[in-house]
Amino acid sequence: MNIKEIKEMIDLMNKNNLHELEVETNGMKIRLKKTGAGFTQQILDEKLAVGQMITQAASKEKPQGLEAKARNTVEIKSPMVGTFYGSPSPETPSFVEIGSNIEKGQVVCIIEAMKLMNEIKSEVKGKIVDILADSASPIEYGQVLFLVEPA
Repeated sequence: MNIKEIKEMIDLMNKNNLHELEVETNGMKIRLKKTGAGFTQQILDEKLAVGQMITQAASKEKPQGLEAKARNTVEIKSPMVGTFYGSPSPETPSFVEIGSNIEKGQVVCIIEAMKLMNEIKSEVKGKIVDILADSASPIEYGQVLFLVEPA
């Protein structure tokens, strides 16, 4: 689906006084919804949507902020939207495991965003108590990735 096709759908909505339009082709789904301020657009790849639903379900199961405070831990959060990787490649060991002692500035994971691999470094010295993201899973800005017991 390209920009021209999306613009044609918007024109179709305007001409027929439609408030919402949803189209699915080749595993790509687009949903256009007219609001008071104009249009909102959602394009979802089925695989990404399933990954996000799983991530959202997992975050509902664990109230992360409350859990961190109850266990006297520090949260390492994602500074960006992307894909979480716990190791440099599938064949190599993870940067950290539960129970690993980490230093301030140590790489704890990689987040791929727009085909760039970004190393995420710890801002605290301590011990990894929990890893809250699965490798190769989509993550959101501000999502808690690790719980660290400060040293």
